[in-house]
Amino acid sequence: MSPVTLSLSLPRMVALAISASVAMAQAPPMATYPAVPLAQKGPYNYPDGIPYKVDTDTNLIRGTQIGYNICNATTENQQSLCQTSFLNDLDDFCLWAPAEYGATVGDIEGSMIAWCTKPGHGTRLIPEGALHGVQFTKTPDYVQVVGFIDQTKINILEGDYGGEMDPHGADLRGNPMGGIMFSNRFTGQYTQAIEWHNFIGSNSFCLKLCDPRGANAANYCEHIFDRIGCKYNAPNEARNGTFEACEGENQDFPGIYTGADGVTSTYTQPPESLGPITTVTYEPRIPKSSNCVQFESKSIYTGLPTASVAAPSSSATSSSQTNGGSSSSATSRSSASNSNSAAPSTQTDTSGAGQVVASSAVLVSALFGVAMLLA
Repeated sequence: MSPVTLSLSLPRMVALAISASVAMAQAPPMATYPAVPLAQKGPYNYPDGIPYKVDTDTNLIRGTQIGYNICNATTENQQSLCQTSFLNDLDDFCLWAPAEYGATVGDIEGSMIAWCTKPGHGTRLIPEGALHGVQFTKTPDYVQVVGFIDQTKINILEGDYGGEMDPHGADLRGNPMGGIMFSNRFTGQYTQAIEWHNFIGSNSFCLKLCDPRGANAANYCEHIFDRIGCKYNAPNEARNGTFEACEGENQDFPGIYTGADGVTSTYTQPPESLGPITTVTYEPRIPKSSNCVQFESKSIYTGLPTASVAAPSSSATSSSQTNGGSSSSATSRSSASNSNSAAPSTQTDTSGAGQVVASSAVLVSALFGVAMLLA
């Protein structure tokens, strides 16, 4: 206890405690939800109609948006905090990843920033050699990219099973907060995708943007199946070591499947309180692809920097398929990145609720500490 504290008389300490308690009682409560959810903001016109920050809420539990949304040549470097992202083609897409190395995806989904494959978007660039196989698919209702990556080169911990980013989250501010996405494949002009999801972890990823003109954008880009990964949310035929652009048919809505008896059913994801998901009651239908064109990675990913992240080397160069921590033969065209799905006991809440609870716990702990000091 400091000399100043020791010199206070008991009546004076009581008066300070009462004064502090009154001030805390009169302070405005910290809000939980934004006035306007992220999925209802916009549509913004790119590039001139975007605000500096999409998320301007300040009196909310998760704090403020880490980055910014006006991104250009002045922000394009490996320290960029740009949170405006894109999915245009096999050689032109971005992934959500941490600004710094050292925390698991599930703990920092709200502060992810954009890492892109091509200069010109004002973002960080995915380092040369990080991508080990990518499939881009254009369907009637969405564009999708699925692939394999050395995730340590974009600040994701080795061994991290990852999580899901989407424009919703438990508090409706999105993961990341203020993160917006565009594509030029819907109309030929840049169009904001209101509904999208991005799973990343286990050295693999999938990213899907749904055409906002479609009646089922929210269904194809569903955000409630955050624990069962790409295999069920973005069924695909991506192969490690292969880079290809395809056309394709629409998938079934995530969570909707037709059994051998022809009956259509809906899968319900169990709550985390029941523990890790070890089995899923159905196998997703992989939609047919066509007109696939293969490329050499070195011919399509140019102008990228070398990796500078101080992280252990990843084993992503393995030829095995990644499927929720387990592997299958590289000769099978199994679905990439069933991130955050089956066995990991360290599974985190990827819907954003984990961050809300954690932040609330910090707030309660701080208030409890103040109360103890004044007791």
